[in-house]
Amino acid sequence: MLKLTLLRTLLAASLTAASAGAAAQPPRLYPLQDFFRNPERGFFRLADDGATLGFMQPVAIEGHPARMNIHVQELRDGRPTGEPRRLTAETERDISNFFWKGSDIVLFQKDFGGDENFHVLAVNAKTGAITDLTPFEGARAHIEDDLPDDPGHVLISHNHRDPEVFDVYRVDVRTGKADLVAQNPGNVVGWQTDHAGRVRAAVTSDGLNTTLLYRDDEKSEFRPLVTTDYRTSVSPALFTFDNSKLYVLSNRGRDRLALAVLDPAKPEQEDLVYEPEQVDLDAAGYSRKRRVLTMAAYQTDKPRYHFFDKQTEDLYARLGKLLPGYDLAIQGWNREEDTFIVAAYNDRTPGSRYLYSQRADTLHKLADINPALPEKDMAQVKPISYTSRDGLTIHGYLTLPVGRDPRNLACIVNPHGGPWARDGWGYNAEAQFLANRGFCVLQMNFRGSTGYGRKFWEAGFGQWGLKMQDDITDGVKWLIDQGIADPKRVGIYGGSYGGYATLAGVTFTPDLYAAAVDYVGVSNLFTFMNTIPPYWKPLLDKMHDMVGDPERDRDRLAATSPALHVDRITTPLFIAQGAKDPRVNKAESDQVVEALRKRGVEVEYMVKENEGHGFHNDENKFEFYAAMEKFFSEHLKP
Repeated sequence: MLKLTLLRTLLAASLTAASAGAAAQPPRLYPLQDFFRNPERGFFRLADDGATLGFMQPVAIEGHPARMNIHVQELRDGRPTGEPRRLTAETERDISNFFWKGSDIVLFQKDFGGDENFHVLAVNAKTGAITDLTPFEGARAHIEDDLPDDPGHVLISHNHRDPEVFDVYRVDVRTGKADLVAQNPGNVVGWQTDHAGRVRAAVTSDGLNTTLLYRDDEKSEFRPLVTTDYRTSVSPALFTFDNSKLYVLSNRGRDRLALAVLDPAKPEQEDLVYEPEQVDLDAAGYSRKRRVLTMAAYQTDKPRYHFFDKQTEDLYARLGKLLPGYDLAIQGWNREEDTFIVAAYNDRTPGSRYLYSQRADTLHKLADINPALPEKDMAQVKPISYTSRDGLTIHGYLTLPVGRDPRNLACIVNPHGGPWARDGWGYNAEAQFLANRGFCVLQMNFRGSTGYGRKFWEAGFGQWGLKMQDDITDGVKWLIDQGIADPKRVGIYGGSYGGYATLAGVTFTPDLYAAAVDYVGVSNLFTFMNTIPPYWKPLLDKMHDMVGDPERDRDRLAATSPALHVDRITTPLFIAQGAKDPRVNKAESDQVVEALRKRGVEVEYMVKENEGHGFHNDENKFEFYAAMEKFFSEHLKP
């Protein structure tokens, strides 16, 4: 009771402060494109020698819409000099990310129409020559290790030999010649290299149990170290710096993921290195040059760091003085680890990117990521929590429109995808766009979300459409009880699992929502599990255990599949779907639309033939968000 009273007091204080600010006029409505267009320049990366900067910017080539393409520019005295040179000429889809291999090769991935069958390509930064390192139709590839000490090769895993599993190859980045390093026996779901780039550990799964394998060198056979059920994680993060032991992210014998050292000679033991007090550990960082752990990263209400290394702590402290008032993330560095790409951001802006020379103690701004949206006109993102009907604490984030009294607002509930993921604090273009249009936005980490420990994650097993949905419903009731939401003007919008939650919301609580937008969402738990990508099949037993078995749990899955109960849907509904979505097949949306239209219920339906699990091309994003804005404005009247 004390905790709830304190929460209400704190929330009342924050709302009072918001009300005080509400006397000011709301900011102007910024163009939709300003929220969702690609940055004019972003994704900065440093070559190993620190002499060249890589970045991406949109370029329109031969009349095609502008796409994000890779450029390089020389650096001198801590700042770019001369004219940038474009290395790639993609016209169909944006390049989503890239990184340097040494100082003259750039690696990037691309898929085709959103099918997620990614190829790995190498482009020579001096000549512009491009080599597809994995030219296999229908196969999915990714980089296992960039082999920083081997200038000519990388380790790439792909499923060309067998669509269900991934083998590892050492690939020449100039010719594409590939040599098999580790063949998957059929049950390996993850590989781990040591600091010399040797494949020394692997994780296998039979669906319900996982085993950590280890070998002393690449000529030896793998041997099992630890076997657990899938609910217990002992996941290799990196080798110790003498390559003899493993740092693992483990919740063995505890509720939360922590960093520990596992000795292959004594695998039943773990030496705890660091465990956050309230949440799971997300990741650990290290210095390759100095061979030390640097920091651990985790999220409570905001991103947090624990420093192992004074040099890294001093670096962040110095950057904090140079960039006060912003959260910081180091996004890249050179091989000498004395020049850094620094991101400075907060909840109201994606911020700016800087080049920091530690040796000269100079900071040079490279770009503002979105200068079209003034930080002062964007909305604060407030961490909140509420109690579910069965007593769980549900954490989330509330974004209130600027310059408006936070009472009786039109509100949009936005459950995240995954569902085994979580929402975090920071800049969110969707939330800021909706707030700019006058909506409040509530995001919640319902049970089953990750980051809050094993018990909270397990509480979502078998609860799609049931207690997981109750947590979302309880969030709506919390908004109403606080006086923030007008109960007649609440909408729901989500993608992927969030799309499922949207459909479940309007199916099983039809009076709660006045409008709903389902974006690439699951609708039928039977057809969804029958159309998963082939590389998910080794984990299908695990999915049956976490979500439901089509035979054993047939009645429950039938009861919680919105597509089988569309007769209950009365809420205005807008559905958007990518035709090439490999995870949530287009049939998931088709069957809902067809059933509603057979009943004479009109449902707005947008399908993009050149998209997959979510829309990535600017013109498709703009069309989707314009339609969503019109739809919500019509039905919720902000």
